[in-house]
Amino acid sequence: MELQNMRAAVLVEQMYQEMEVWYPIYRLREAGCKVTTVGPEAGKNYPSKLGYPVKSDTAARDVSANDFDILVIPGGYAPDHMRRCEPMIRLVSTMAEQGKVVASICHGPWMLCSTQALKGKKVTCFFAIKDDVINAGGNYVDAEVVRDGNLITSRKPDDLPAFMQSIIQAAMELKPMAAAARG
Repeated sequence: MELQNMRAAVLVEQMYQEMEVWYPIYRLREAGCKVTTVGPEAGKNYPSKLGYPVKSDTAARDVSANDFDILVIPGGYAPDHMRRCEPMIRLVSTMAEQGKVVASICHGPWMLCSTQALKGKKVTCFFAIKDDVINAGGNYVDAEVVRDGNLITSRKPDDLPAFMQSIIQAAMELKPMAAAARG
């Protein structure tokens, strides 16, 4: 229960990659973290690329960065839909600015491209969006997982074990600051 009393948001939208949503949800819950799915609308079912639904617990407009310690941005084509939602972009941007754990896998960095979070950061992503990441100011590296401060990125579902280990390690390092912020 290394993440007891910590709170995580997993962003959801249509066309998500199944493992990149569910693996983090279950792994974070196993670690004792309270996980909330956040979508453009509350209570809506968003189908994955294969049609498997995930229901959003809340709408992005109804939460703030202060509600969470960790943010996970899955891939698939969901990030292309997520970044059409200004409150989702604001949540990602604010969490990154506050130094909270912001983790993004596969096409997830598309969301980061819509913020200032990539500027000067070492990152990885699915190879097809490498140019987008570079054009948004990221220093692209082809690696299983890349951590640059509070920002964690991975390339594909095969990288999920290393991705989650890095998220949990970063969250444990930031846990004392998170507890102090809550009072």
